[in-house]
Parts: sequence; C-alpha cells; structure tokens
Amino acid sequence: MPHAGPSASRPGEIAGVLRLLVFLVLAVALMVLDFRGGWLHAVRVQAEAAMQPLWWLAGLPSRAGASLRENAVTRAQLASDNTRLRQALLLSAARNARLRTAAAENARLRGLLGSVERGRLDVQLASVLDVDLDPSRQRLLLGAGSGSGVRVGQPVIDAGGLMGQVIATTPTTATVLLLTDPDHAVPVMVARSGVRLMVYGTGRNDALQLADIPLSADVREGDALLTSGLGDRFPPGFAVGRVGALRADDSRAFLKAEVKPAAQLDRGRDVLLLRGYRPANQPLPNPPLPAQGRDTSAEPRR
Repeated sequence: MPHAGPSASRPGEIAGVLRLLVFLVLAVALMVLDFRGGWLHAVRVQAEAAMQPLWWLAGLPSRAGASLRENAVTRAQLASDNTRLRQALLLSAARNARLRTAAAENARLRGLLGSVERGRLDVQLASVLDVDLDPSRQRLLLGAGSGSGVRVGQPVIDAGGLMGQVIATTPTTATVLLLTDPDHAVPVMVARSGVRLMVYGTGRNDALQLADIPLSADVREGDALLTSGLGDRFPPGFAVGRVGALRADDSRAFLKAEVKPAAQLDRGRDVLLLRGYRPANQPLPNPPLPAQGRDTSAEPRR
C-alpha cells in the first residue's frame, strides 16, 4: 500500500512559504517607502497619541505606590524635624532664661560693688542660703559664719540700703534678722529735715512701719529715711526706706506711715556684711513704742 503522507502535506507547506514571502516583500516595501517618503511617521505619532491613555493607566499603580512611599517618608521626616525643632526651641528658651538670670545677678552684683566703692566700705560678701519670710519671722541664712569672721550684731546691707543685723552664728553660717521682722526696730532720721524717728518691722517684706510721728514734725510723704546712728547699733547714713502716705493713728495725737524698704529684702543671692563698724557690746532693753521726742535703740525686740 503506497504511503501518501509527504505528498499530502506538501501543498500546505508551499502555501506557508508563499505567505511568508509575501509578508517579507510587503515589509521590505513598507520600509523602503517609509525611508524615502516618511509617510508612516504620522501614523506612528497618531498611534502613540492614541496609546498614551493606556500607558498612563498602566503606570498608575506604580505612580500611586511611589507617591505613597514618598508621602510616608516626607511625613516621617517632617515629624522628626518638628520634634528636633521643638527640642531646640526649648533648649534655646532655657538658655535664654539662664542668661537673663545671670544678667540680673550680674546687675545686682555690680550694684553691690558700686555701693562699696562709693562709700569706701570694708565689707564681706556672703551668699544667701535660705530665706524665711514668715509674717512672724523674717530671717536670712548666710553661707558665712564665725569661721569667716562674722560676728553677732554685724550690720547687713545690699546695694539699696540696710537689710538687718546678724543675730546668731555658727562656724559656717550666720542668721540675719531682717528689718521687716516684727521684733526689729531701727532709729532713723529724715534725710531732708534731720528729724529723728523710729521704724518698726511689720512682718511684711515690702513694708516697714513709721509710728508716733509728732504732728509738728517736718516729715513728708516721699522723704528718704537714713540710719541715725543712735544706739550705736547701725552706722549712720545708710538708707532704710522712703515714707509713704501719712495718716493719723488711733489716738489722733500722732501720725504714722508705711515705709517702703530701700533694700531688696526678698531678692538677690548675695549680701554685704559691714566689717569696719563695731556695734555696742552691751545689748539694750526691748524698745517700747517711742513716745513723743524719745529715741530708742535698734536692738531686736524680744
């Protein structure tokens, strides 16, 4: 029986070869025409324009993912920068606060130095360790004691004026009784007229009390009060305060007034102790409220 396989498939193979030749001829013809005339360029441009939306849609997921990643990185960077800037701002504010504090302290120290130079005083600088401004107890604790030459009765001043006196010492500390203590009294004189009066502590760190002012005394609101030196407790000439509004007392026989202290009793970290002045060695009795024309000492009232 004759085999018919190769003869049966030959027509199909010939047809396939013919189609391939036709396509090759057509492709070569199109390339030659496009090379010489460029008439397919417009077709390609239009085809690319038509395909642009498809390409944009195809690249949308990739662009969205990249945008999300970029936004996440940007937000994290912004959060980190914001935290760093807040920390820098707080640190700058803290440094500025320290600088302002240091500037204020330097100004107070310059004031202390200026008062020493103006008065040519023999003084000792002492730091304030503690402040007790209870209405019934107005005290300072200083970081200098008998081991540094501090003694009981030594006057204490600042750049503004008289602050008080030392009432107790240890080898390393000293306790100062402030002018505003209710158990303290200071003989003063009016700088303008020379009238001698007595100033008492009120228990308030911003006020002293001027009592028993004779109606005929030459005392006016705003007068400066200085230590008179009577009683040999404080040296004369140190500022104590300034007279406020005068008013009649309960008896209507005398006047009284509040006095604004010249010293900054509730501020500063350093004070000056006078070393060139020795107060009286013998303590004086408790000073009663002065009567008209009578002066008493500045010994603390107990």
